Amino acid sequence: MSTSYRISLGKGYIMAVEDSLVQAKKLQHFFDENEINSLFFTNAKDALAAAIDRHPVLIISDIVMPGMDGYEFCTKIKTDPLLKDIPVILLTSLRDPLDIIKGLQAGADNFITKPYEEEYLLSRIHYLLANSDIKRANNVPEIVIEIMFRGNKYTINSEKKQILDLLLSVYEAAIQRNDQLISTQAELQASNENLISANQELESFSYTVSHDLRSPLNVISGYTQILQSEYSNSLDEEAREFLDRILQATFSMAHLIDDLLQFSRSARSEIKTEHINLSALANKVIHDIKQREPDRKINLFIQEGLEIDADAALMHVVLDNLLGNAWKYTSKTASPEISFGQMETASKKFFYVRDNGAGFDMSKADKLFNPFQRFHSNQEFQGTGVGLATVRRIIERHGGRIWAESRPGNGAVFYFSI
Repeated sequence: MSTSYRISLGKGYIMAVEDSLVQAKKLQHFFDENEINSLFFTNAKDALAAAIDRHPVLIISDIVMPGMDGYEFCTKIKTDPLLKDIPVILLTSLRDPLDIIKGLQAGADNFITKPYEEEYLLSRIHYLLANSDIKRANNVPEIVIEIMFRGNKYTINSEKKQILDLLLSVYEAAIQRNDQLISTQAELQASNENLISANQELESFSYTVSHDLRSPLNVISGYTQILQSEYSNSLDEEAREFLDRILQATFSMAHLIDDLLQFSRSARSEIKTEHINLSALANKVIHDIKQREPDRKINLFIQEGLEIDADAALMHVVLDNLLGNAWKYTSKTASPEISFGQMETASKKFFYVRDNGAGFDMSKADKLFNPFQRFHSNQEFQGTGVGLATVRRIIERHGGRIWAESRPGNGAVFYFSI
């Protein structure tokens, strides 16, 4: 219970008009905690009838309500000779300056912005009740003010102190929001600094793990190859098969380490935009892929003259993954075909990599670009499931998007825009 203000209403009560059950419960708890008599209504029509029947000492009303809104309700209170001296607090989000003018026109005594601090609400109730007695005693006359706002004229009919109180409450709310914004900015700055530090530690960790994992892998791979080359005649067929499996596992592990490092770097590396000949880059990628399987025959089409403004190193990673996947998944196709080109709609240009390989089930497409998601087993096609996740991250960092179309056994098309 708050001890800053003690409010005694005698046999009086505060009226609250709130159609939100959650907000009403919050207000009810506030009144109970501060031992304040109150009556709650879910709509302004019933509240107005109750106020006429038994006058409250103060009214707190939401603005957005079905039927009669808070402004109309406040206006009816302030234009009733028997109710006009009852202070009215409007609960609002104050998203538009016109809210203030509507509040002044309605004759509201105070704005309380949502979400509000209970201590602040208590202070406003205490202030308005104290000044309400003074106002009635002095019988302060009302004044008429005309103002222009957004090309429209508004007439405000109220007494000076009431207008001043309302404007001061708006100013106080603005100061409170500004303080909250400053506090949030400070927290965001601290979070950014922590994130930078965490990313630096992650980068250091990635390189350390890479080195620590590669060293024992290189030892395993090296000794395995020695056994294969120098002791092959001393081993039976089963032992030689075991060595092949060990060597293949080390290669797969090394590939996974490379992919994970590439995935990590794709999020942290600085983007250096330059004008790129994407056709030339695609030809270089295909040339490098062919070096690994020089005897393989495949029909290739790379559209000439494709240009883009992007990071060359990162776009090399994109094409290496997309063209590499097309190369891999057409390995069991009788007449494999891969094409890379550009398409254009009325509003957008986008690139594509098309193949006639294994394809995949589109019902699983929502998982396609997630790390470690694979639609084919390692027995069918080797892979780590990290490449497409890296591609999506790079494309999104360039402000673009990537998507795919496919059918099992009928190839796949990957589209991306920058």
